[in-house]
Amino acid sequence: MTNRRSFLTGAGAGITALGASLVSRAGAASLPEAPTHTSSATAAPLAPTGGRPYNPVVTLNGWTLPWRMKDGVKEFHLVAEPVVREFAPGMQVNLWGYNGQSPGPTIEVVEGDRVRIFVTNKLPEHTSVHWHGQLLPCGMDGVTGLTQPGIQPGKTFVYEFVARHAGTFMYHPHADEMQQMAMGMMGFWVTHPKNPRQHAVDRDYVMLLSSYDIEPGSYTPRTNTMLDFNLWTINSRVFPGLDPMVARLGDKVRIRVGNLTMTNHPIHLHGHRFEVTGTDGGWVPKSARWPEVTTDVAVGQMRAIEFVADAPGDWAFHCHKSHHTMNAMGHDVPTLIGVDHRGVAEKINKLVPGYMVMGDKGGSMGDMKMPLPANTLPMMSGDGPFGNLEMGGMFTVLKVREGLRRGDYSDPGWYRHPAGTVAREWTGDGTLPSAPRAPDARPAPAPAGEAMDARKPGANGMTGHEHH
Repeated sequence: MTNRRSFLTGAGAGITALGASLVSRAGAASLPEAPTHTSSATAAPLAPTGGRPYNPVVTLNGWTLPWRMKDGVKEFHLVAEPVVREFAPGMQVNLWGYNGQSPGPTIEVVEGDRVRIFVTNKLPEHTSVHWHGQLLPCGMDGVTGLTQPGIQPGKTFVYEFVARHAGTFMYHPHADEMQQMAMGMMGFWVTHPKNPRQHAVDRDYVMLLSSYDIEPGSYTPRTNTMLDFNLWTINSRVFPGLDPMVARLGDKVRIRVGNLTMTNHPIHLHGHRFEVTGTDGGWVPKSARWPEVTTDVAVGQMRAIEFVADAPGDWAFHCHKSHHTMNAMGHDVPTLIGVDHRGVAEKINKLVPGYMVMGDKGGSMGDMKMPLPANTLPMMSGDGPFGNLEMGGMFTVLKVREGLRRGDYSDPGWYRHPAGTVAREWTGDGTLPSAPRAPDARPAPAPAGEAMDARKPGANGMTGHEHH
């Protein structure tokens, strides 16, 4: 089994060997810096230091790639390389990514920018970068064998095009993509409008959905899996490892969600209504939007949703497929609800110490504290202010608070509910209000002694008052 230490040792040796042959000294001197970021915390938005102004985004548990301006061109440097990503405290995974992380850093540009991206390959095989959703010259589209040769290990390619349209896009390989995307090679791209006031919001979050099949106790995904994934992630993190999205009461909030998994995800927000305002193809006209609380994000799609954070509290944000809010789920666990295991479990426990009956009498999986292999997460984990949250995977929390400073993204802690606003056990004290009743659809009886005006229908069923 490959563990973190052997993975890093091997990767480090490979990188050292490749580094000498990347480019000539003159070429290396002309390349922009390739910054590396390994922290799993959410980085502060990167305010533009040059070029056209824009309102930066926040990548949940990620960061934005810095750039340099050279002769009017915005230059970036991506490095494709092996990385180690912490999915949540207690679990680290060997992945492939960019500049120290998976997913790679978010790239932010402005509509009309001329962009130049240097891509250096420190992987053990060739790769490429496809700029998903961008309208650009065919030779810059990044499809190995069709529009370009593969970027061989140790080589650097350059992509150059104009960011023609404002919108939200992604980047990922089109080279051995079943392997490379299953190993986490992907990133977000945001092209801001020329006018920073257009589509402006107070807080703008971005996230990529990805999926992995990682055997409990192992460190590296099984890349040949087609359907039975057991870890569903937001920016290659699972709850409780995901940071909350923080918003000030009354803020206009945008969340951009890209899906590079093998299935669709109905993304659901509690406590608020939103509108889908953007897709991979651009901004949705206001006349075409409608209120929602769940939007389905299909494979290869992006959806931007917007809402006003007008309800203080801690609100769940998650995929509504039940198995996608669980971690390291087994696929061959039988359903044993209602089966009486008296005596059987005791006998098995003598042979298998730590054995636990799953589903006996309908017990909650979140309450089952069973021994786990190393480098594995419980299926349901994370504690909230009222106990076990029983969530994992594609789940985080929108925390709306009054009085936050503008641009403050720090975790404000759990919400303090006003008195009388928390669901509670009924213990019989006090008087229950009378249950509401539906209005009686039958006509009320006439008061005693009042004459009733009744007419006998004619042959055609009419009373004689109808007009023809």
